[in-house]
Amino acid sequence: MKTREILEGFAVETVEKLIFAVKGLVHPPDRLIAYLRYLPDPAGNRIREGVNYRRVYRFKEQHQIIQTQYPAYLHDESAFGIRMQSVPFKRIRQVYDPRGRLTDIYTYGPKDLLEENALALGNLLAQTANVPLENLGISGSLLYGLHHSTSDVDIVVYGETESRAVYRALRHLLGNPSDSVRPLDRDQLMSLHASHRPEVPLTFADFARLQSRKVNEFFFKEFQCFTMFVKWPDEWGERYADPSFEQLGSAKILARVKDDRDSIFTPCRYLIEDVIFLMGGSGPGSDLKEVISFRGLFSDQARAGEWVLAKGSLERVIPQSAPVYYRLTVGGQVGDYLMSRSKP
Repeated sequence: MKTREILEGFAVETVEKLIFAVKGLVHPPDRLIAYLRYLPDPAGNRIREGVNYRRVYRFKEQHQIIQTQYPAYLHDESAFGIRMQSVPFKRIRQVYDPRGRLTDIYTYGPKDLLEENALALGNLLAQTANVPLENLGISGSLLYGLHHSTSDVDIVVYGETESRAVYRALRHLLGNPSDSVRPLDRDQLMSLHASHRPEVPLTFADFARLQSRKVNEFFFKEFQCFTMFVKWPDEWGERYADPSFEQLGSAKILARVKDDRDSIFTPCRYLIEDVIFLMGGSGPGSDLKEVISFRGLFSDQARAGEWVLAKGSLERVIPQSAPVYYRLTVGGQVGDYLMSRSKP
């Protein structure tokens, strides 16, 4: 596989058997932007090929482990203007392709109940949306064989047209709940909110209100599922270092969503107007054009015409052949959030 074909939803294993989840669609020429997910640990509760692994949930812990034990996976990335977790190509031991994993289960048959249900869900979504199964894949722990019997089923859909079709199919399925596909109930929403609460300071009322409009988290039979929609890199429209970015610190804003066409994807993008800075930044914000997030948590979070409150990292965006503008990136730091509201 060519390294430029590795994108959001994929994972890579390093020579030390560290497992990183690939983030985003644009990467440096010699490495992948990716975040640590699992590492070998004798006390870990996931076992694969006789090796115990431990899941690393929080960004702060990921950073501490890499900084103290594996500094080769931290890099000052000039085009992004920030030090980032990343994996040099020369240190990749194995690439995990979500589409290839689902194809293998289809071809050779499922080995356990989770694989069986992942395949059944993939087939259901492909058939209901009338898209090729080849555009769907499996991400998360099931991708690299570190799942257990109660793991989530993480589905990823590649391609803009196919993603929108599956999104519509899920909207239909969840609008007509069945024993197979149904929305999260209140207790399940409370559990999901509790898992995000340490990093995302939304009240349960706001979290439940926003989540109730979305289709990316639901139950298929007895398994909790998360669906991620991913554009191909040429559909996203950016290349490495075009644009480049300058980091300007944290900011909090109130703004109106002008365009939400890319809101369902990971990364997600909201074009905004009528910006008011509540913290950081200055002036009326006429040059702050978009809110973006590389976390699926913040996809499909607001609709065109709605006002949003958002906290994140303010960035100066420097295209090679277009005017400079500004964006707010949400989800890179503990305490970031994005939420819609009916009026300012």
